[in-house]
Amino acid sequence: MSDLLNAALATAARGWPVIPLRPGSKVSALHGEDRCPRTGDCGGGHAKPEQRATTDPDRIRAAWVARAYNVGLATGPAGLVVIDLDPPKPSDPPGTLSGTDIFAALCRATGQQIPPTFTVTTPSGGVHLYFTAPPGPKIRSNQDFLGRHIDHRAWGGYVVAPGSTTPTGIYAVTDDRPVAPLPGWVHAKITEPPRIRATPIYPLTDGPAGRRAAYATAALRNEEANVTGASDGTRNKVLVRAARALGRLVASGDLDRMVVEEALSRGAEAAGLKPYEYRSAITSALNWSIRNNPVGRRTA
Repeated sequence: MSDLLNAALATAARGWPVIPLRPGSKVSALHGEDRCPRTGDCGGGHAKPEQRATTDPDRIRAAWVARAYNVGLATGPAGLVVIDLDPPKPSDPPGTLSGTDIFAALCRATGQQIPPTFTVTTPSGGVHLYFTAPPGPKIRSNQDFLGRHIDHRAWGGYVVAPGSTTPTGIYAVTDDRPVAPLPGWVHAKITEPPRIRATPIYPLTDGPAGRRAAYATAALRNEEANVTGASDGTRNKVLVRAARALGRLVASGDLDRMVVEEALSRGAEAAGLKPYEYRSAITSALNWSIRNNPVGRRTA
């Protein structure tokens, strides 16, 4: 029996449903919405990875015997919230703090502590802190909600389970104690109401005057229309592309970020996406675009 099959079975034995990830990768090996055969688990419509995750040993053996898949842990169905603390990226400026450092600073600033809990170290030097989700409304996965390089995985996401490997190393359990309940103060912070409000605010009244304002307004309307008209199977891709395009205008000072978020949210809702599906996509794509287009504020 392979080490990865053992890892998948061990994860499932804890009651944590698993999905196969591409060998040596963090990417799901399951088909996406645009290639869904509408058979098997998807017979009633496309099933997302967390809906197809399983703890069934027979299904796990059948999949992992066929190929040396890494192991994805579907955090929502597992009843978990995993705080993912990433190290700085190579593209970050010198002196950028890690997610671990930022999280520690947040704890000090709020006078709170994190209880010892089941912990996994990632090959990149990051840390996954496992917590049991509290009762009540589902907690959705999101990025950079507690600070830069701090993500949390719950419903709508997954983490790479211990025992999985990448070219740089292995996901290893470094604290095997029982999973602690999610601290109340962390729960409160990651479930704060989002600041995205889906209300129309055309035309732009606070943007730069003249041609740049006209260009920015037209770009905003066009990208909202593109998202609204996106077909099933392309909606997320179109949304991310639109957010990255508009993020350049946010970076240049030609558009207000709130205005962009509102427009893209309206488009996403009109296209049939749920808030938990589009909010993190918009945030992540805008952050990426602004970070990679540091052109400074322009004037008309």
